[in-house]
Amino acid sequence: MNGNTDNHLPDNDAPDESAGVTQRMSKTQIFTLMSTASVNFSSMICYSILGPFFPNEAVKKGASETIVGLIFGCYAFFNLLGSLILGKYIVQIGTKFMLIAGLFVSAWCTIIFGLLDRVPDGTVFILMCFITRSIDAIGFAGAMTSSFVTIAKVFPNNIATVFGCLEIFTGLGFVLGPPIGGFLYQSYGYEIPFISLGCVLLLMVPFNICVLPSHDATPSKDSFWRLFTLPKIVLICFVIFAMSSSLGFLDPTMTLFIKEKFNMPAHYVGLIFVSLALSYSLSSPLLGVVSDKMPTLRKWLMVIGGMLSAVGFCLLGPVPIFNIKSQLWLFVLMLVLIGFALGMTGISTFPEILTCVIENGFEEGLSTLGLVSGMFGAVWSCGMFFGPMLGGFLVEKINFEWSSAIQGSIVLIASSLLGIYFIIEGRWKKRSPPTSTTGSDEETSPLLPNEI
Repeated sequence: MNGNTDNHLPDNDAPDESAGVTQRMSKTQIFTLMSTASVNFSSMICYSILGPFFPNEAVKKGASETIVGLIFGCYAFFNLLGSLILGKYIVQIGTKFMLIAGLFVSAWCTIIFGLLDRVPDGTVFILMCFITRSIDAIGFAGAMTSSFVTIAKVFPNNIATVFGCLEIFTGLGFVLGPPIGGFLYQSYGYEIPFISLGCVLLLMVPFNICVLPSHDATPSKDSFWRLFTLPKIVLICFVIFAMSSSLGFLDPTMTLFIKEKFNMPAHYVGLIFVSLALSYSLSSPLLGVVSDKMPTLRKWLMVIGGMLSAVGFCLLGPVPIFNIKSQLWLFVLMLVLIGFALGMTGISTFPEILTCVIENGFEEGLSTLGLVSGMFGAVWSCGMFFGPMLGGFLVEKINFEWSSAIQGSIVLIASSLLGIYFIIEGRWKKRSPPTSTTGSDEETSPLLPNEI
């Protein structure tokens, strides 16, 4: 926010632009952080409880490993569709209504999913899993798209920093979901983990009704197709896709591998999930500050993060050509590396995309934020759809060690292509004479003014 004023924010709520991350936030900013933090935490904990026990339960109910991968993947596919559609029409729907409605839908779907152990085995169970997860994904897409837009609107100068701080709550949801889900499953059976956490998610609805600010705007004429005409955007999206597919790859495969290789019960498998989520959530705030304070370094964080993630996946099994024995400590260490690498890449991508679209003439406003948020969510979901499907198929046909290496190679290709583009872009800018003398002022100005 700069010296201008918003229709909803008085002058004394606007942060001092020269201060960077302000020492004293406005009431609107505090409420926004509380709201989006609750969305990140509650949504992620409901999503992550499936990992430790659902694959085994689904196999008992007649689903193959490939079908389990598709059940995980369908969530991402409908999240993709929901992100594109809701991101396009967020101005017409309203950010606050979209977030609250998304939470409400996701909460009830989580509860219903906990009752599916009562349906007949085989086709009926599999079909109900697909339907419930698909509707849940659309609700989740609405909540997260609105959350992204709200943060970028209220904190235009410090997007990466705020995203990084909020990822503590995302990581906390991932951290607590698997062990809580594993413990409740081990103690009370299949139903209780979903019903109890679904009720927690329902409690977030009235909370967000009270604290979430509303924002009005007019629709723009820009479209998703115009975003994908920019080569830089396409390559960044490829990196987002590769990173999200690597996370999705672990959903249906890691639990079965750990149980088979290390002979661990479900509640201990949940603790293994913690290493990745904890590494990601603890590193994200620092990486967000670095991304905002040194924007020229942001692009290389994406590239290096992708390459580190590729190394982690190659050593996760590890791949047989290294002749390294699979050990639990090495597995956990690689998950920590992957979590850190995900933070390096993921925190930098959203503000880098925003910078790129504004530089290429997109209108500065809520509508553009909706397009970018929708595109980000759609590409992320596309990877989350592809990853479980690829993982379930490859592990069934070959083994986890080689499948993990194949997934790592996708991340390596994406980050390498982006790195090559940045090198070529840097050389081209050095050869091109400056077109104006106001470039430095434009680089330090906020991406989005208050008047949206």
